[in-house]
Amino acid sequence: MANYLITGAAGFIGAQVARLLLAEGHQVYGVDNLNKVYDVRVKKHRLQSLLPAAGFHFIKDDITDKEIVQRLGQTVPEVAAVINLAAIAGVRASTTDPWSYLYTNTLGALNMLEYAQHQQVPKFIQASTSSLYGNEGTPPHNEDASTDHPLAPYAASKKGAEAFCYAYHHLYNLDVSVLRYFTVYGPAGRPDMVMFRFCQWIAEGKPVITTGDGEQSRGFTYVDDIARGTLLALMPVGYDTFNLGGHEVITINTLISMLEDRLGKKADVRYIPSHPADVFSNVADVSKARQQLGWQPQVGLEEGVSRLVDWYLRERSWAKDIETP
Repeated sequence: MANYLITGAAGFIGAQVARLLLAEGHQVYGVDNLNKVYDVRVKKHRLQSLLPAAGFHFIKDDITDKEIVQRLGQTVPEVAAVINLAAIAGVRASTTDPWSYLYTNTLGALNMLEYAQHQQVPKFIQASTSSLYGNEGTPPHNEDASTDHPLAPYAASKKGAEAFCYAYHHLYNLDVSVLRYFTVYGPAGRPDMVMFRFCQWIAEGKPVITTGDGEQSRGFTYVDDIARGTLLALMPVGYDTFNLGGHEVITINTLISMLEDRLGKKADVRYIPSHPADVFSNVADVSKARQQLGWQPQVGLEEGVSRLVDWYLRERSWAKDIETP
């Protein structure tokens, strides 16, 4: 069994990656600052399921602080890998506070690379984003598609993180897997993402605010499948980039219909103009992850949406009050 360091351990993907590692008997050192970028109750809910595990060690700290390199070096034993999942996400929100994205997503990644280099950690996983592909080319995007024209500071901050990862691979021979996540969903997801928001809005009779005409398409992948893909990427690759997610593509209007059916309520859909940072189609070519990592999603959209709705209804007493921007 090995030790692993996960940043963003109370995050949507980070918490599930931690669960899988703990289930395999590993020791997990989970770093999170529990910031209030979105409703912290969701983060605490995820964390509550991890804290009782004997192999889980929670470290409340901030990866944007340069001194974290020294602090972690003094308190965390030798680890087999750093899994850097801490991030501030959200395309539109990044246009109003780009500095937070730069600090966490780019500077934070640099600090964790410095930690890995100083501690001679053999493996580094960096969470990146499908937003890097923007509106260029024709979906589905593969890893060789252009990422030179990000449409928002969020994508730009992740582009910077990827560049630092390559530099540290080149300079220090650090083995790096960069994972470009596409649209991820599931129970206890981010409340700023469409699945959580629409589920809550329909269940509680709130207006379902939809940008554009709702015919834009997204490729969705269940969080458990994303977490499994993240662990598969721990294999040695030198330096490589993999798309994860986006294997089942539907329109936003179709998603609304699926949620209406499961909740037994009609949505009050209200369409508003698209945002300049939005892309019309966000679909992944995941053939590389399938061939090189052996990754194959297991949870279909029908089952995954049902699990999400079941979780929401079970946690409705507090989930109904979660802020959904």
